[in-house]
Amino acid sequence: MKPWLLHPRLTLLVRLALGLTFLLAALPKIADPPGLAKTIWAYQLVPAPVLNPMALVLPWLELLCGVALLAGTWVRAAALWVGALLLAFSLALAVNLAQQRPIDCGCFGAAGPRTEAERLADMRWVLLRDLGLLLLVAQVLAATAPRKN
Repeated sequence: MKPWLLHPRLTLLVRLALGLTFLLAALPKIADPPGLAKTIWAYQLVPAPVLNPMALVLPWLELLCGVALLAGTWVRAAALWVGALLLAFSLALAVNLAQQRPIDCGCFGAAGPRTEAERLADMRWVLLRDLGLLLLVAQVLAATAPRKN
């Protein structure tokens, strides 16, 4: 891997960007668990009994990971969790996009009213954004991997 990709300054910037993103994504969800439960339900991928616990736990996990990345503590663990969350979010979006089922991602809270076409277009951009964030996670994991001597 190129040395500049593992540079500590780049890793710091990436870590702060990821941390801030997940912190900002968590706050509106923490403030509105019923709204998050509705959003998760719209994906039609989660069984009803899991819905409310998921709406209560997920934003706190996002917040914890965001704070850990910002603070520089448990960086690899937080990056692994963020990567797992991003993979799950991307998969859920891709499934709904493939089925042409327009949904609001719920990433940063509730979205305003939009047409079906606008929501499908937004879903494509959100999927691309999540894949870009996964590249940032990969950078943090590569830069913080234990070195072989």
